[in-house]
Amino acid sequence: MAEQTPFETHLVDNQPPEFAPRDLWADDVALREAVAREGANAWAERLADYGALAGGTLYALSFDAHRDRPRLRSHDRYGQRIDLVEFHPNYHATMRAAIEHGVAGLSWSDPQPGAHVARAALSYLHHQVEPGSSCPLTMTHAAVPVLRHAPALAQWARKAAAPHYDPRDVAIAHKAGVTVGMGMTEKQGGSDVRANTTTATPLAGDHEYTLVGHKWFFSAPMCDGFLVLAQAPGGLTCFLLPRWRPDGSRNALRLMRLKDKLGDWSNASSEVEFANAWAHRIGDEGRGVATIIEMVMLTRLDCMLGSAAQMRMALAHAIHHARHRRTFGKPLLEHVLMQNVLADLALEAEAALVFSMRVARAVDAAPRDPAEAAFARVATGIGKYWICKRAPAFVNEAQECLGGAGYVEESILPRLYRQAPLNSIWEGSGNIQCLDVLRALAKEPATGAALWAQLQSALGGDYDVAMQRLRAPLLSAAPIDELAARAFVEQLALALQAFCRSRLGGAHGLAFGTLGTGVRPGPIIDRALAARAAGATP
Repeated sequence: MAEQTPFETHLVDNQPPEFAPRDLWADDVALREAVAREGANAWAERLADYGALAGGTLYALSFDAHRDRPRLRSHDRYGQRIDLVEFHPNYHATMRAAIEHGVAGLSWSDPQPGAHVARAALSYLHHQVEPGSSCPLTMTHAAVPVLRHAPALAQWARKAAAPHYDPRDVAIAHKAGVTVGMGMTEKQGGSDVRANTTTATPLAGDHEYTLVGHKWFFSAPMCDGFLVLAQAPGGLTCFLLPRWRPDGSRNALRLMRLKDKLGDWSNASSEVEFANAWAHRIGDEGRGVATIIEMVMLTRLDCMLGSAAQMRMALAHAIHHARHRRTFGKPLLEHVLMQNVLADLALEAEAALVFSMRVARAVDAAPRDPAEAAFARVATGIGKYWICKRAPAFVNEAQECLGGAGYVEESILPRLYRQAPLNSIWEGSGNIQCLDVLRALAKEPATGAALWAQLQSALGGDYDVAMQRLRAPLLSAAPIDELAARAFVEQLALALQAFCRSRLGGAHGLAFGTLGTGVRPGPIIDRALAARAAGATP
C-alpha cells in the first residue's frame, strides 16, 4: 500500500478490476457446446473471432453509442425535407462490424446446414454488448425470405444479405448492402394489425402502389427500405416501401418524431406518415399477414436470443464482481447465499441459451424436415414468452449482486435493465404469444407431436411427472382453456428447458437464489464464467 499523507482519504481498495476486454466466446462453455450440438461447428473459428471483437472493441464503443442518442433532422438548413436520423459514430462502427461478420446475413449468404445456428450465435454475442443495433440487424435478416417472394425485389434480397454496411441516405443502386426495417402497428390497432387503416392505391406499374396513412411504431427509420402492411383493394397486404423511389426521387415518407423510450437508446424508433409514398407489393392482396409470417418467426427467435444475451452479460458481471469484492472478511463469492443466487442465475441463463439455440436448429432444418418446421412454428412462441419474461427479473437480481454499483450508469447493468423489458413487448406481447401457441396446437396437430417428441428426449423424476401433465393437451389437440394459457405455456417452457429438480419439482421459490440444499453451486458458477489467471490482462 502506497504511503499517504494524513489528509489524503481517497484510497481505492476492495474494488474489482475492469470487466472488459473479455473473450465472449472463450468464456462461454455453454455457447460453444450449443454451437457444436446444434450443428454449426464449421463456423467455430468465425464465432471465436467475433467473440473476441465483441468483448473488447465493441463493448468499449457501445457506451457512447447509448449515451449519445439518435437525433431526428426533418429538414436541412435550406428548409428541404430530408427525414434523416443522426447517430453517434460508434453506433455505425458496431453496425459495420456486425454486418461484415454476418450477424444480419450469414444465414442467406452461406446457406448450408447449420448457418442459422451460426448466425444465431453471432447475434447472441453481438447483443450482449450493443443490443440497440440488434433491432435493424434482426429485421434485415428476417426480411430476406419475405423479399425473395417478389422476383422484382431480388436486388433488395441480395443486398440485405450482403456483408456490406453503408449508412448513406442514397438509393439502393448506389449501395453494395442495405438494411431493412418494418412498420406494422398503427395508433388504433397495435398488435391487431388487421385494424390498420393505411390505404394502398394501385398504380399503372406492375405491383406498384401509393400509400397514405401512418405507423405508430416505425422501427429503425434510418434503414433503406421497410416492410409495411396496408389496406389494398383486396385487403391487408404486404409492401416494400423504400426511402428512395426507383426514379431516384426521395419517397414521401415523413418522420414525425422519434420515440422517447425507456431503453434501447442507441437505436431509433419513430412515428411516420405516408403522403402518397411509393411501395412495391409483395405477395397477393389480402395476404399480408401470411406473407410476413416467416419474418415474424425469425424476429421472435431473435427476441429469445436477445433476452438470453442480456442474461448472459448480467450474469458475467455479477460473477466477476463477486469474485473480487470482499465483504465481512471474505470474498463475496464465498458467502453461501450469494453462491446460491449466482448458481441459480447461471442455470437460468444457460437454459435460455440452450432453448434458443435448439430453436435456431429447428429454423435451420425447417425447409428440409417437416417435424422441425412444426417445432420451430410453436417453440418460438413458447420461448419468446418465457425467456423474455424472465430477463427483467434476472437482470435486476444481477444488479443486486453488485449492490449500488449495479445501479450506476458507469456500469452496463442499468443499460441492460432498461433494455430487458423490450423483447417481451416487441413482436407480440405475452398474451399474443400464448394465444398463438394455443392456435398452433389446435389447428396444426404436427406442432403438438413435435413438442412431445422433444420432451421425450429427457426422462426421469420430476421431468416424467411434468411430461404426463402435458401429454394429453399436446397429443389430443383438445381445446385448452384460454384463462390457463399462460400457466400452460410456462410449463411447456420449463419442460423444454429440462428444469427438473430446480424448477419442475415445485421446490424452487419465486426469487432467484432458492435452489435446494443438495445443489453444489461452485461447479455451476465456474462453468458459467471461468476465473482469470492471476495477473492476467482484463
